[in-house]
Amino acid sequence: MKRREFITLLGGATAAWPLAARAQQPAMPVVGFLHLGSSEPVAPNVAAFRQGLNETGFVDGRNVAIEYRWAQGQYDRLPTLAADLVRRQVTVIAACATSAPGLAAKAATSAIPIVFQTGGDPVQDGLVASMNRPGRNVTGVSRLSVTLEPKRLEFLHELSPKTTVIGLLVNPTNPRSELVARQLEEPARALGLRLQVLKATSEGELDSVFASLVRLGVGALLVAQEPAYNRWLRQIIALASGHAIPTMYATRDFVVAGGLVSYDASGIDSFRQVGVYVGRILKGEKPADLPVMQPTKFELVINLKTANALGLTVPPTLQAAADEVIE
Repeated sequence: MKRREFITLLGGATAAWPLAARAQQPAMPVVGFLHLGSSEPVAPNVAAFRQGLNETGFVDGRNVAIEYRWAQGQYDRLPTLAADLVRRQVTVIAACATSAPGLAAKAATSAIPIVFQTGGDPVQDGLVASMNRPGRNVTGVSRLSVTLEPKRLEFLHELSPKTTVIGLLVNPTNPRSELVARQLEEPARALGLRLQVLKATSEGELDSVFASLVRLGVGALLVAQEPAYNRWLRQIIALASGHAIPTMYATRDFVVAGGLVSYDASGIDSFRQVGVYVGRILKGEKPADLPVMQPTKFELVINLKTANALGLTVPPTLQAAADEVIE
């Protein structure tokens, strides 16, 4: 063989190596991200989810791809969105914001691993068999937010001790709304309070709900955890301020935006934990072997500026108990 022919042949073989190597590389895993709400209000949560993935060695666009599906607060869209991710043959599904996305994903597949994020009780909701041994293809993170409603009621009563009627704002399309109301009946009676359930399924209904507060004698309001309400955060805060109603919220975001008070586990950290679990599953661990993660710390956040505007005096003991006081 002539030298020139040898070099040409060697060069051709060398050029073929990258093509062969690329052909042998496994396909990039795809994570389906299913959320009950919409993208803009939960941008920090999505960033925390990506951070969790990063902690396990996965970077969006480099060695993992993320397919987002948003239900825009409409529960009836979840089954279709979950089925779409299954048809897409994603590697793992992250189902976030209440138990509903996780249940929709679970109904759509028994093969694809699912990591949920919920404020409810995942055993009671039918997501897993037990917290320590979830079983099958589902595990996740529970903030146990629904179980915190009695404590939220207690804090609200401390802030507005003269109030005798407490309003509870719920979305009746949320499967857990009736349970939340039942959980608060006995604690309300024990505090000498009457509970008035108020319902809003759309942003357009909020004006009439708040307008009815005076007629119903409601002196303070508890807004139940509801992803749809996060989308209407500014309107709810403005209406509570305009009607001078002391209001307890389920998440810190409301208080930072001008709401009075919130009590919850860290939502940001729960999304990070979902990302960590998704990364571990991508590395080969099985959902059935990963216990459901639960919060160890809850945050009481009070906005003193809002309290002053409402003419409320925050008890020193409550200020001392707060994890964050916004002045």
